[in-house]
Order: sequence, then structure tokens, then C-alpha cells
Amino acid sequence: MTGSPVSDKRSFIVACIPAYNEELTIAKVVLKARRHVDKVIVCDDGSTDMTAEIAEACGAEVIRHEKNMGYGAAIGSLFRRAREIEADIMVTLDADGQHDPDYIPRLIEPIMKGEADIVIGSRFLADEADVPAYRRIGIKIINWVTGRGSDRLSDTQSGFRAYSRKAIEAILPTEAGMGVSTEILLRAEEKGLKVREVPVKIIYEVGRPSKINPIAHGLDVIFSTIKHLSIRHPLMFYGIPGVLCLLVALASGLMLIHLFNLTRYFSLPLAVVAVGFGLLGAILCSIAIMLWILVSLIKRR
Repeated sequence: MTGSPVSDKRSFIVACIPAYNEELTIAKVVLKARRHVDKVIVCDDGSTDMTAEIAEACGAEVIRHEKNMGYGAAIGSLFRRAREIEADIMVTLDADGQHDPDYIPRLIEPIMKGEADIVIGSRFLADEADVPAYRRIGIKIINWVTGRGSDRLSDTQSGFRAYSRKAIEAILPTEAGMGVSTEILLRAEEKGLKVREVPVKIIYEVGRPSKINPIAHGLDVIFSTIKHLSIRHPLMFYGIPGVLCLLVALASGLMLIHLFNLTRYFSLPLAVVAVGFGLLGAILCSIAIMLWILVSLIKRR
């Protein structure tokens, strides 16, 4: 259930920008964002250039990480700060200029109307021709792996988002890497938050290489998704493979006994398969039960 509409008179809107060595673009992003929000907060994630100093000179509050901790860690720090200052709406956008701050009014509108708790700026609801082919294919693969490609979201990896007060208070990201985007959506689903998308255009600057390897990005997101799904559904994630392993062990054991009764031949390969799969199945089933109990206790608290 979404929150009530946010009144323009009492809304406190902040723009939160994770940044790492973005001295060339941070000034423009901060200054344009200030046109649409009440406060701009930049998380300087261990930059070695003038990113923090320029952001402060342009009127932004700066949170500093002593060393580079990752995109997810910066987003986590920004969530905590937005919660501390009791922001009504938080907008996250990148510091490299790919997210145009002039889209902020479009992002926050569904929240202002009480229609959504999280609004994602989707590049795929706009003109896909502007999205490089490798990015378009990679993101669609990630959408499919995370189980949201055929669901309701077209761009699960967009960092251009708006969050209501309810979402800010309900979500505290823990992922340090790029998997934080998926983590937030999984947590939003757990909390029953309503997520919407609006079309935005992403500005891909020609000749400026990305700081993030696309393969590493994809693997980070996939492994993060697997970790969170395994915690949310331990009986399914560990229990089903565990039962299958026990069935293989049982079948191998029965074949071993049957063969020995017929020929008096003890098959070492069958014995190894029976013992190996038996141990693996027992371990997986034990993990499933222990995690299920632990998660159940945590949810009760």
C-alpha cells in the first residue's frame, strides 16, 4: 500500500549523488539538481581528485568515504543521511552526467500524488536507439536472471530513482557493489512497496569510457541476486537441491547393494557417488532448515 500524497508545501526533497572521481561533471550535475530539490547531498566515495571540493563549492553537502568502498556503499550512506534529515523524497542520480536532473520532476510526480513508493527512470521506456547495444543486451539479460524481465520492470539497473519517505525508512541497503540496485528492489518487494517506472533518456557521452567493467557489473548483480534469493527462500534454494542429492545417493546405494547381491562385486564408483551425494544432500538440507529457522525468527522480531 502506498503512502498518502505528499503536499508541495511540506515536502522536503533531496537529491543524493554517489560520486567517485567525477570532478569534470559534478558541478553541472549539482547545480542542475538544485533547481528541482531543496538539498543536494554528494557521497564522495574515496575520490582522489577535486570531486568533493567542487561539490561543496556548488552548494552540496558532502559525505566522505576515506577510501573507495563501492557504489552500493555510497548509496547506503546516502540512504542513512536522507533518513537522518527526514527527507520526504530522495532522488538518486549519477555524478557522471548520464542522468539529466531536469527529469527529477517527472520522477517525483508519482510519489507526490501518492501513486508509488519508488519510481525508476527507465531508459527502455524512452528511445532505445540511444542505448548502446551492449548495454541494452546486458541489462535485459540481468532483468531476466533476476526474474523481473517479464514481470513489471524494464530497467532494474537504473540508478536514476526517487524514493518516498516510506521507502527511505523501510530500506537500508547493505550491498557494497553494483548489486545494490537489485537488492533495493528485492527489499521493496518484501516490504510491499509499490514500484513504478517513468521514461527518461540517458546521456551516453561518446569517447568517455565507463569506470565499470560490464562483465564484472553483470556478475556482481547476478551473485548479489542469488545471495538475497537464497536468504529469502532457503527451503527452495537449498532444500530442493538437497533432496535431489539425497535421491541420487539413495538410488546409487540401492544399485550398489543390488549389484553386490548379484555378483559379490563391490563397486567403488557407486559407493563414492552414494556417499558424496548423501553428504552433500544432508549438508544442503541442514543449511535450508537452519536458514529457514533463522529468517523466521528475524521476521518475528
